[in-house]
Amino acid sequence: MSAPITHFHYCPRCGRVREKPGAEPVFKCTGCGFLYHFNPTIAVAGFLLDSTHRILLIRRANEPKKGKLAIPGGFVDFGETAEEALRREIREEVNLTVGLLEYLCSQLNTYLYQEVTYPVLDFFFVARAEHVERAAALDGVESLFWSDPAAINADEIGFPSVRKGWEFFLAQRKRWF
Repeated sequence: MSAPITHFHYCPRCGRVREKPGAEPVFKCTGCGFLYHFNPTIAVAGFLLDSTHRILLIRRANEPKKGKLAIPGGFVDFGETAEEALRREIREEVNLTVGLLEYLCSQLNTYLYQEVTYPVLDFFFVARAEHVERAAALDGVESLFWSDPAAINADEIGFPSVRKGWEFFLAQRKRWF
């Protein structure tokens, strides 16, 4: 998933004008030799199950993909592990805590923010939600609902990476049921 890196017009070290933006994942200044590697942003998301094997889905309140289905998750902050970030995002978005996080898979994604498309590497986990009666639509969540996984229309899932993670979850779901 290589995209042209067009937003670096000047070297961040010496200020020299970039001669030719391209698709290479490394910026190299022809003036001072500074190298900058364009790495993906890291995001996490969780397929949360209740005691009856229903899964928690959210409707996004904001762009991108406003109104589309998703699962709780978000970007990993500096100083956080993937697991810490997911636990934080779950608290911030749906007011829940979870037990053991089981790694499911990773998927490539892109995220458009302020006219810049960022490459993202999404890490998906599965977890059992605790105290599901406390679930609430909070930060960035228009609404939430619990559903039988078989009843979910994958075409309503907003991000292609989440759809791929969903397919992987369905193929592996006997591990959790």
